[in-house]
Amino acid sequence: MPMQLPAAVTLEHAPALLVQLGAAVEAAGQGALVIDAAAVTEFDTSALALLLEARRQAQARGLACELHSPPPKLLELAALYGVEDLLGAPAAA
Repeated sequence: MPMQLPAAVTLEHAPALLVQLGAAVEAAGQGALVIDAAAVTEFDTSALALLLEARRQAQARGLACELHSPPPKLLELAALYGVEDLLGAPAAA
């Protein structure tokens, strides 16, 4: 089951989301860690930190990490920081 990100992924929400991330990694078992970002409308660089941590935790367990439905502005922010290739989002067509 994918980890569903809420509408707001900001520094204020990061501690609770890190706890949820740990649970999502555990629940992924031997599959992939899937993160659904379709609901995200408000975010800051904490969202990038959370997604990079998700990738790190998934890789530590030998899992793939997939980001589904990221908002275009989040991908733009990732590109600005040079980490877009690390997020596990599908390439734009």
